[in-house]
This record gives sequence, C-alpha cells and structure tokens, in this order.
Amino acid sequence: MMRQYELVDRVKRYNPNADEGLLDRAYVYAMKAHGTQKRASGDPFFAHPLEVAAILTDMRLDDATIVAAVLHDTVEDTAATIDEINSLFGTEIGQLVDGLTKLKKLDFVSKKATQGENFRKLLLAVAADVRVLLVKLADRLHNMRTLDHMRADKRVRIAEETVEIYAPLAGRMGMQELREELEELAFRHIKPDAYTLIITKLAGFKAANDAVIASIERELAQSLSERGIKASVKGRAKRPYSIWRKMERKSISFEQLSDIFGFRVIVPSIEDCYRVLGIIHTTWPMVPGRYKDYISTPKQNDYRSLHTTVVGPGHERVELQIRTEGMDRVAEYGVAAHAIYKDGRTASAKEMSDSSAYQWLRRTVDTLAESASPEEFLEHTKLELFHDQVFCFSPKGLLIALPRGATPIDFGYAVHTDVGNSAVGCKINGRNAPLLTELQNGDEVEIVRSKGQVPPAAWESLVVTGKARAAIRRATRAAVRRQYAGLGRQILERSFERVGRPLSDDKLKAALGRLARSTVEDVLASVGRGEMFSGDVVRAVYPDLETEKRPPVEGAKGPGWFDLKQGENLKFKLPNADDPSAIPISGLGSDLAVRFAPDGGAVPGDRIVGIMSPGEGVTIYPIQSPALAAFDNEPERWLDVRWDLEDKRMRRFPARIMLQSINEPGTLAQITQVIAEHDGNIDAVKMDRPNSDFTDMTVDLAVWDLKHLNAIISELRQKPVISAVDRIVA
Repeated sequence: MMRQYELVDRVKRYNPNADEGLLDRAYVYAMKAHGTQKRASGDPFFAHPLEVAAILTDMRLDDATIVAAVLHDTVEDTAATIDEINSLFGTEIGQLVDGLTKLKKLDFVSKKATQGENFRKLLLAVAADVRVLLVKLADRLHNMRTLDHMRADKRVRIAEETVEIYAPLAGRMGMQELREELEELAFRHIKPDAYTLIITKLAGFKAANDAVIASIERELAQSLSERGIKASVKGRAKRPYSIWRKMERKSISFEQLSDIFGFRVIVPSIEDCYRVLGIIHTTWPMVPGRYKDYISTPKQNDYRSLHTTVVGPGHERVELQIRTEGMDRVAEYGVAAHAIYKDGRTASAKEMSDSSAYQWLRRTVDTLAESASPEEFLEHTKLELFHDQVFCFSPKGLLIALPRGATPIDFGYAVHTDVGNSAVGCKINGRNAPLLTELQNGDEVEIVRSKGQVPPAAWESLVVTGKARAAIRRATRAAVRRQYAGLGRQILERSFERVGRPLSDDKLKAALGRLARSTVEDVLASVGRGEMFSGDVVRAVYPDLETEKRPPVEGAKGPGWFDLKQGENLKFKLPNADDPSAIPISGLGSDLAVRFAPDGGAVPGDRIVGIMSPGEGVTIYPIQSPALAAFDNEPERWLDVRWDLEDKRMRRFPARIMLQSINEPGTLAQITQVIAEHDGNIDAVKMDRPNSDFTDMTVDLAVWDLKHLNAIISELRQKPVISAVDRIVA
C-alpha cells in the first residue's frame, strides 16, 4: 500500500507547489475513516482510494482532485458525512466527493433504475465540474484491474456496465488509452474464451511479423529523415477487444483482418503532418476511402490526427496516424490533457472546462436531464456514447456532429428542439430528400418547417440521438395531454350545462385543492383520460349542489330515455344525432383520446354512445352493441356523443360483416370485387370452414358511413355464392 510520503512525492514531481498539509490531512482522515475495512481481495480497503489517486497523479491533476480521490469512498462506505468533508477540506473538495457518492439509500424498483439514477447524478455532477468524471473513471479503472476477486456473476455485471457506459464515456472525453484498457479488462470477463483465443492468435501474429513491422518502421523513418522531417515512428497492435468487435461486425476471422498493426508518426508541427502525408502518398499507393483529416475537422472529443492506409513494403496494408506531440497527448489523456502541468502550475478546473469534449458532455447532460425516468436517462446516454460520428453543415455553415446513421430529423433537433418539432421536410445538398435519409459526412442539410407541425410518435423509434428521442417523447406526451384536456373540457361543459351552472377556469382554480390537482389543465386531462368523473368536478366547484340534475324518476318515459338496469329507477338519455348538448365525435386516430369499439367499430349514421375508460379515454359504441351491458352499473361512465362531420373531410370508419359463402372457385374474388366496386376498403379477412360445402368469413371494412355499408351488404346478398351476410356489432 502506498505510504503517506509517497503520495506527496508523486504530486510534487509535477507540482512543486502542492499543498503538502492538505494531502497529509486527507491521507490520515481517510485511513482512520476506513479503519479495518477489507476489499474482496483481502487487502485493506484504504489501498483502493490511494491507487485511484496514483492513477490521477499520472495525469498530473491538481491537489483538490487528488484529495477527492483519496476521500471518494468515505461518505459512501464509512460514517463520514459531506458536511464533515466540507468543514475539514472545503466546499470545493466536498462537492467533488458528493458527486461521486452513490445513492444507496434510495429505494428503486429495479437494478436498472438504480444504475440509471446513479449515472444521472454522476453526469449532473460532472456537468458542474469535470474533475468528478476523472476521479470516477480512475476509480472504475482500478476496480476493473482488481475484478478477479469478485463473485463470477458480479464480475460479469460490472464488466458489462463498464463496456456499455464508462469505456464509451472515456472515449467521448478523448481518453483513448483509458478507454482501451477498460474495454480489454471488461472483455476478459464478458467473453473469456474469445479473449483467450485472440490473445493467443495475436501473440503468434506478433512473433511471425516482428521482422516485417521493424522493417516498415525503419523504412518510414528513413524516408522522412531523408526529406528533412524529424519524426518518431512506432508500430502498435490493435487491442484484443477492438479486434474482436471488428471480427463480429464484419463476420470475418482473425486471419482475414488486414489492419491488426498500425503505425503512429509523431512530428513537431501541423505543417509537418501534411508534409508527411504527402510523402507517404507519393511513396506508396493509398487505399481509396481510407483517408480522414481530423486536424481540419476535429472530433467532438478534441481528437486531432491524420489517418490514412497505404499498401506499404512487402505489399502489406499499413494504417498510419500522423499527429503532433500535443495531439498525441490529447489523444491519450483527452480532457485530462488540459490539466497537465505547464509553466510551473496545474491547470484549473475552468481551463479544463474549455475542452470541446467537456462542452459536448455538458450539452448532452442538459438534454438528458429532462428524461422522465432513470431508465430513460440511461438509454439516451448510451445512444449518445456509442456511435461514431458524421459531420454535417447547416446552410449558414454551422457544423453539426451527429452519430453515424443519423437522419435530418436528428439534425433538426441538434440545431434546436423547435426546429426538430416543426420539421416537415428537408433538403440535402440543395435537393429535396426524405426526412429518414441517412446523413453522410459533409452533407449540407436544410430543414423545411411548418408552425402547426407536431412530431409523430413513430419518429422516436427512427432517430438515433438521445436528444431527438427525448424531445419527440416530450412533444408526444404534450400533444396527447392537450388532446385529453380538450376532451375533458368538452365533457365538463356538458356536465355543467346539465346542472345549470357556469364553468370557468377561475372556478376550477378555486377547487384545485378539493380535486387534488395542481393546475386547471391537470383537471381537464384527468377528466379526459377518465381518471376523474365530471360529476366529482361539478360537486367540487359547487359544494352546495346536493345532486346533479336528473330527469324525474317517476313517469320519465319520454322519448330517448331507457332503463339502465331492469328494476332500477335510474334513467339515462340515449344520444341523439340532433342533440346540440352531445359531445361531437369526428372519428379520431388510435393515438388520441377517442377510439371506436375494437370489435365491429361504428360508422356515421349509427346512433352512438361513449364509454369513459380510466387512462384510455372514450370508446365509441353503436347503441345496439351488446358490449354496453357490461357498463349498466356504471352510469357515470356514459357520455352523450354525436357525429360531427361538418368539415366535410372524407374519412373511413371501421365496420365488420359476417358472410356465409359456398365453397367454389372464385367466391372470394366475387366478394372482394363487390367491395372494391363500392369503394370499400378491406382491412382484414378471417375464414373458417365448418364443413366442405360452406365457409364462414369475417371481413373488417373501412366505409364512409352507414348508407355506404348497407349498399355493400345489399349487393353481397344478391350474389348466388353467398347464402347470408350480416353486420357484426360486438
């Protein structure tokens, strides 16, 4: 275990002005707090935070970060408190430790919810201070290095979490070396057989190709030296996890890989990078499509380099990365490279925050923080972390980085949520294109917008960015809520009219406490969803109203009234197509608050009734439907409704018919021909053959109205091959 003076010495190697007293106090406090605690390996628990601090000293981080690493498990695993940390070490260190503390005391319903909520808290803390992320990644790295001592099932779970979340997060922060080590350590536990196989094959490949690799290094270095370029050339094998992923992705064997080894060329300046590229391309043939310039267009994690592949000495494919020493440092340490000791001091947290990678993370966290649940947050975060990128431009030249596979819809939401929500079309490179077109590097994208547009719910499954999914989900929820609120207002207006009292938002506001809702819209939406009955709202607004006005019990046998249940005196009014007090129904989509009976539907011309279902809205039944008997004892769920087709928009409505036909060739063709000639549309057909002579057929139709349906039924009855046709109203 690292001694107290060793920790101080490690920090003072790169920061002679380190606060030795602060480091000593943190060491002693954490050692006493952890006491005799042991890790699964049997080592003292205190060894773990010291190793985390050691990893961060390799990154040359400031005193506060090192102290936070030493203390990062004290609040979670000992009797220490955040208040105590704040008083002894200051609020800056206290905030870092708090951001790293897991939410053990919260009771979540699933492991995924716990993982999602812990990760949400971590990223929100990271958005406030990037050093939280650096400590967390170092913590995860040391845990992965010592994972062998955990139970097998726990090893796999932690390894999967590492490769799904923490390794991609390290990559997004530009910390490529850390990412690759995390992936390799996780790979050992998730796919042990594959790991062993690739390690064995890789060792054999190295032994067989050492001479070729050394030859390529010498030839490259000599070629550049002859042209006056001082360069360092190093060969480097791909990591086992990277090799396995490529084999899986391309369904190829190890022997079919052509880029197991790559070469890194480090030069003094950017100008030298392009000179080296020119020399290499004029010396060896370039492999088409394999050149990428990340210097002129850096990745979002600040990565900068030139990538190319050539057919080099011995006709071997050679991958090359060309960069400066500064670029190489950023490629290795990522956001931490901005903290490396310079000019006699360590960089501040603010200076580290200037990193493009960190700015990306903050924007991502701001978007994802609006997720409705921990699981949703975790899902969206994974979407943001996993994908490679494409770079597209707006017509004004704004550069937008998106995951590979992104569409113009993703592009619109990346520009602004309002742009995505109002998108109705797009132009890619000046030409009209579908909104689901996969974008390519360099595309110029123009979004065509409409003020009245609401994003379809189906878009959520078609986009690839977490920001787009979150925004579409919010817009869909808001749209559905508005629809329920609109329906709820109509229901309440009719209910208040029946009791002869006025309805107003002011009166509803005054009754919010009695209704246990916070806003008028909450009340309206609850009524529209069937979670609250209109009679309860009437009584809450007018407490002095004893009973809702009803028709007289005795002798109320006027037209339009019928007994809901035999023997009861309660009456209910049949809906009347001419009754202006009935709620108008135009026939709405399945994602709205009003829908038709699932078996048989209803068509204009039918006398209809609405049934409220909690959480589902209103279901419309023909008044002759036998299914209505199930609601006889629930009169508060019945609504007066009427058809409203005054806008003259042509819509089809669902209906179901049952036919009995003779079994002979051409029967089905005659039936479909009649329906087609009458402009009907067949949605579904179900056939049952009770015997060899007849077939029972159920046909779901979409028709304009009752007259249209009756015309189809009448024509079918005239066909000799059909013995019976009836409409089904379930």
